[in-house]
Amino acid sequence: MRDDYLNRQIIERVLSSVRALFPMDGSGHGFDHVLRVYHMATRIAEEEGCDVFIVSLAALLHDVGDHKLTADGNENHRNAIFALLNETGVTDDQTHQIIDIVEKVSFKGNGVDDAPMSAEGCCVRDADRLDAMGSIGIARAFAYGALKGRPMFDDGQKPALHENFSDYKNSKSHTINHFYEKLLLLKDRMETDAGKRLAQGRHAMLEAFLSEFLLEWKAQK
Repeated sequence: MRDDYLNRQIIERVLSSVRALFPMDGSGHGFDHVLRVYHMATRIAEEEGCDVFIVSLAALLHDVGDHKLTADGNENHRNAIFALLNETGVTDDQTHQIIDIVEKVSFKGNGVDDAPMSAEGCCVRDADRLDAMGSIGIARAFAYGALKGRPMFDDGQKPALHENFSDYKNSKSHTINHFYEKLLLLKDRMETDAGKRLAQGRHAMLEAFLSEFLLEWKAQK
C-alpha cells in the first residue's frame, strides 16, 4: 500500500492536469467549481470515515468528460479518465472505482432515481450538489443559463418533469425553472450525514432568494 506522501503526489499531479482542462470559464463549471467540490468532498469523507484518496481523485475528475463540457454534448468519462490516470500509480481497481463514481455522480433528471453509489461516491455526489446550492449555486445557475442564452424567468413556462436523462440534458427552460426542477430537490437527495447537515442552510438560501425574486418580478407588472 502506498504511503500518504505518494498519494499526495498523485493527487497533486491529477490536480495539475485537471487545472489545465478547466479554465475559469464563467459557466459555473470551471476549475474553481472543481476545487470547491474537491475540498468539500474530502471534508465529508473525513467526517464519514471514507477513503479520502479515492474521494479526492473522483472529486477532481468528476466533470471530466461531462456532457456540459464536451464539444459534441455527449459524455465520455471513461476514456478521458483512463488517459489522465495513466502512469500516475493509481491501480486498475482504484481507477475503476473512480470511473464508477464519476459516471454516476451527475443529476440525471428530477424524475430519475439516483444510481446506487459506494460510500466514497456519496461523498463526491453530495459535495457536487452542495456547490449547486446556496449563494454559489444561485450564481452558477444564472451564469450557465446566460451562457446557454436562456431567459432568467418566464412565468408562462412551468417546471417540467424530466423522466430520463435525455429530457433533462436537452431542456431549454428558463433559469428559475431550474431551481424547481433540480436545485430545491437536492436537500432531500443528500446521502451522507454531513451532506444532509450542510444542505440545510444552503437550501434555506435558495428558498429565500426565490421568494424575493418572485416578489420583485411581480412588482414590475
